[in-house]
Amino acid sequence: MDLSQKVVVGLLAVFLLAALLRIFKTPLRLALKLLVNTLLGFLALYLAGLTAPLTGITLGLNLWNALIVGILGLPGFVLLLLVQWIL
Repeated sequence: MDLSQKVVVGLLAVFLLAALLRIFKTPLRLALKLLVNTLLGFLALYLAGLTAPLTGITLGLNLWNALIVGILGLPGFVLLLLVQWIL
């Protein structure tokens, strides 16, 4: 491959990458938001676990609970408390 072919291949690669980023911009943003919310939910469950001796609130610290709290926020936390209380 000579220099002109390498330049053309490089430009095509850049355009392809730009097109893929444009196509997957919204799904990547949603995935990143879900990840951040899950981590914040995990942190909330961890803090609730730290205060368990004082408050009596005990919830399992696992991925599913973190996802529920991360996606639903405070209502998700209350939902987990209600489910634990009922069951």
